[in-house]
Amino acid sequence: MTLKGARERRVRTGGVELCVAELGDPGQPTVMLVHGYPDSKEVWSQVAARLAERFHVVLYDVRGHGRSTAPRPLRGGFTLAKLTDDFLAVADAVSPDRPVHLVGHDWGSVQSWEFVTVGRTEGRIASFTSMSGPSLDHFGHWIDARVKRPTPGRVGQLLGQGARSWYVYLLHTPALPELAWRGPLGRRWPKILQRSEKLPAGDYPTSSLPSDAAHGAWLYRDNVRSRLRRPRSDAYAHAPVQLITPLDDAFLSERLYDDLEQWVPQLTRRTLPARHWIPRTRPDQVSAWIEEFVTSVEGGRTAAPAAGGRHGDRFGGQLVLVTGAGSGIGRATAFAFAEAGARVVAVDRDAEAAARTAELSRLIGAADAWAETADVSDEHAMEKLAERVHRDHGVLDVLVNNAGIGLSGSFFTTTTEDWRRVLDVNLWGVIHGCRLFGARMAERGQGGHIVNIASAAAYQPSRALPAYSTSKAAVLMLSECLRAELAGQDIGVTAICPGIVNTNITATARFTGVDEAEERRRRQRSARLYGLRNYPPEKVAKAVLEAVTHNRAVVPVTPEARGAHLMSRFLPGVLRRVARVEPRL
Repeated sequence: MTLKGARERRVRTGGVELCVAELGDPGQPTVMLVHGYPDSKEVWSQVAARLAERFHVVLYDVRGHGRSTAPRPLRGGFTLAKLTDDFLAVADAVSPDRPVHLVGHDWGSVQSWEFVTVGRTEGRIASFTSMSGPSLDHFGHWIDARVKRPTPGRVGQLLGQGARSWYVYLLHTPALPELAWRGPLGRRWPKILQRSEKLPAGDYPTSSLPSDAAHGAWLYRDNVRSRLRRPRSDAYAHAPVQLITPLDDAFLSERLYDDLEQWVPQLTRRTLPARHWIPRTRPDQVSAWIEEFVTSVEGGRTAAPAAGGRHGDRFGGQLVLVTGAGSGIGRATAFAFAEAGARVVAVDRDAEAAARTAELSRLIGAADAWAETADVSDEHAMEKLAERVHRDHGVLDVLVNNAGIGLSGSFFTTTTEDWRRVLDVNLWGVIHGCRLFGARMAERGQGGHIVNIASAAAYQPSRALPAYSTSKAAVLMLSECLRAELAGQDIGVTAICPGIVNTNITATARFTGVDEAEERRRRQRSARLYGLRNYPPEKVAKAVLEAVTHNRAVVPVTPEARGAHLMSRFLPGVLRRVARVEPRL
């Protein structure tokens, strides 16, 4: 398989011929992507396509992999010194006059740590982004510190990583890895990856996998034991480094990087709730972080880690869409995710309000933010919105269905049109969002979260809110059903149930069965009552982030919402009697 639109060349170095692919404008900064084991350069295809829009992207098959030739003999042909020679040969061929921005995954990251810490490459590397592959020198010192100064926590870390590294021991056995990869393991590996990493079926890995994996065993044999026994003491990075750590990596503990600051003067840390093969499973997120980091370094500054507040960078770089984001709870929620470093899509039917939310989100700290205009009750408009978002930004990590309208009045003064309007926005808007965006989450297979803003009215009957309460009760039950259906796909679903929150929903709420003057008076009175209660939407936004972080099912927010929720479970008769009281508006 070749990378679509790539220009290929051959680079000769150290007795091998490397297959090098280039995309994008050679006049732009060069980003070099180095693959891991048992991959070839095609593991980067989705990331490369995204980065090529702004950068000169270079990928090459490591010696013995893909369409690059293997050294003869294999033993001794994969040392870090020879891999460094290969890197310099490719860098000199594709970017002779400017340093390159290096990106490595798995063993591509392991060898890239060598490139960025040895003296002969100084000045050739502008920055380094590391994913799922530590420096063998740093790893050796990490082990040494835990052996010489053991504590229960350190011993646990050592044993834990030792268990995760089971495959390293097997790769050191003679002949067996080659036989396995050229036999049953090579045939079954694509299915194993699909199950364990939740990779979509497709054209990865490539047909060269058996020989790539057999040759690549020498990466471990030529380097691991010798370097871990005698780690270099001068392995300091001479370029800014961005570390992206998948939190669910089955092979590498995040604790491996605890002491990294002592080796890297300019370090930016990112974490991602994902498994090992993030170049394939999360290309949108990975590309966004690489682009941000490279742009920052090119601008003469080192990118700071995502500002995450109490959530760390749990949401850093994640793609979050909020409907009804032009004001109130929607705007506060967009801001909260922005402050946590997310990429935010602010959706509202008011284009100006959505644009303002996106603009402020960027100022607050969002990795990026965009405004979109859509009426959530319009199925066609929502389909177009989903198409634009997925095409331009990727699959959502978090969806917040917040858009809603208020409606007050008795059942018999509520017209069919009133019912249709409140259900179209409050219920169908949520259904459209869940269906169009949730389906892509499920298809991606990497989890996610859906937040539906319901209401305390969902479980608190009221003679004044039959239509509104019905719509929100439906949202609550929809959320519960969807949570059950999507649990096996690591997609959480939360129903947020605020009570009386000081937003502008009262200014747009309808009051049935009264003339315009009376409706205006009731709106004003409701606005005053909500203002006196003065419960800020920012607290609801905080509850949203907490709910996503802890995967909560139903979250009553205000004290009265929590009280009513308890009564609905244990004293429902009391709530029914309270519902008979006619409100004074």
